[in-house]
Amino acid sequence: MGKENCSTVTEFVLVGLTDALELRVLLFLVLLLIYGVTVLGNLGMIALIRVSSRLHTPMYFFLSHLSFVDFCYSTIIVPKMLYNILNEGKAISFLGCMGQFYLFCTCVVTEIFLLAVMAYDRFLAICNPLLYMVSMSPKLRIMLVSGCYLYATVCSLTHLSLALEIPSYRSNVINHFFCDLPPLLSLACSDVTMNELMVFIMATSNEVMTIVIILTSYLFIVITILRMRSVEGRRKAFSTCASHLTAIIVFHGTVLFTYCRPGSGNSVDTDKVASVFYTVVIPMLNPLIYSLRNKDVKEALRKVMGSKIFSWRIFS
Repeated sequence: MGKENCSTVTEFVLVGLTDALELRVLLFLVLLLIYGVTVLGNLGMIALIRVSSRLHTPMYFFLSHLSFVDFCYSTIIVPKMLYNILNEGKAISFLGCMGQFYLFCTCVVTEIFLLAVMAYDRFLAICNPLLYMVSMSPKLRIMLVSGCYLYATVCSLTHLSLALEIPSYRSNVINHFFCDLPPLLSLACSDVTMNELMVFIMATSNEVMTIVIILTSYLFIVITILRMRSVEGRRKAFSTCASHLTAIIVFHGTVLFTYCRPGSGNSVDTDKVASVFYTVVIPMLNPLIYSLRNKDVKEALRKVMGSKIFSWRIFS
């Protein structure tokens, strides 16, 4: 595009998923339902872990932070998405767009490393159970979680600072439903090779680092489980890890598909579908995965619900 078509922007327009009225109404209802389940599931999981003494273990400490991150990045995206579906004006201010991207990126990178930390936690719990509570001390837990948040903040600030240096855009219409970096960079008039390179390098390196940690942890876990003589012990160990593995495969598969590919062959519609999956669906799935497949969570929920019903009967 010629320079005459380039200008600075004060706001962007988010195209969204569809312009068809009948589809927009259906989409709004479906997304509203999913978001409701996401909020209830994740905040409910955090509350359950806080009030149930049997869940005061390192595994559930990390799970509570995973639920918090899922709630945050779903809330960063979905309410604005719902508002845009119902309204013709789909504008978002320049600073609002950059803020949304920054917060979203921070949450996603945090989740990537939290899942790796949870794999390491499972490794310690299964491979060295006698020293587990000593090894995974409260101090170490806080350091690991803080490291996830801090590193994610640094990654997000790096991308944000490079994005803020873009002087002009050939259009302010973003063909997406939120301010993600790849569709934003496609509108830039200046050379954004460095931005695209940093996205690819940081996304790929983050994925490689965390996947190596996860695969190494689970390799030792599988070896340890296969050496167990007790069938019940094997079943319990596999059951404990199944929820975490499910969450890992779903989340990492989507992130790899979206950000760890060369940009030239990307389909916008395909990327939108993938983005809906990890911004809307996965935050809803995680609390369901960990509750439906986890005996401790189900027992804690049953106990809490039983005590609440009992208390209500006494005071009613």
